[in-house]
Amino acid sequence: MKLAILILAAGKSSRMGSIKQLLKINGKTLLENTIDISEKISSTRVICVLGANADEIKKNTTYHNVAFVLNKNYKLGLSSSIVSGIKYLEKEKVSFDGILILLADQPAIRLKYYNEMINLFSKEKEKIIASNYGNRFGVPAIFPKSFTPNLLKIKGDKGAKEFLQKNKSKVLSLTSFVNLLDIDTPEDYKDFISIL
Repeated sequence: MKLAILILAAGKSSRMGSIKQLLKINGKTLLENTIDISEKISSTRVICVLGANADEIKKNTTYHNVAFVLNKNYKLGLSSSIVSGIKYLEKEKVSFDGILILLADQPAIRLKYYNEMINLFSKEKEKIIASNYGNRFGVPAIFPKSFTPNLLKIKGDKGAKEFLQKNKSKVLSLTSFVNLLDIDTPEDYKDFISIL
């Protein structure tokens, strides 16, 4: 089974007041931590979608097998980054069975959780494997290749969430506990650092 991984890291971190992707956690940036985990997942290709502060982020990020894609439309929301990533996969003719979409600002998620998602997807290849936020589904999520034409049509900042809501009957989620904390504000960052 071949997986393409899309790391969404294009946001301008307006609530953080600094470049969120470059915040340090255990000596590495938030984005480097996400890339490290992605490179441990058995996959075909890791793509990182950048937008705001792209040059600064690339300059301060060590990476190995990651393709950086620039989303010039990042101000149009997360959906535009998903679309940029999928268009890159199509342009490069990357062969994959599913796309694992994850965010650069969820450092509490461990490799074990991603591997459990992939394990479930390997048994249910026609289903979307999404994360359960209680009252809604969200990313990290694995989308079978058959969903890519529809993913290319999503718009706005809630595109993936709305897409998952509309396709609820085709979504499965894990029952295991996972900390889906997004680091959006200086307070979130301080709180997370304090529990490390």
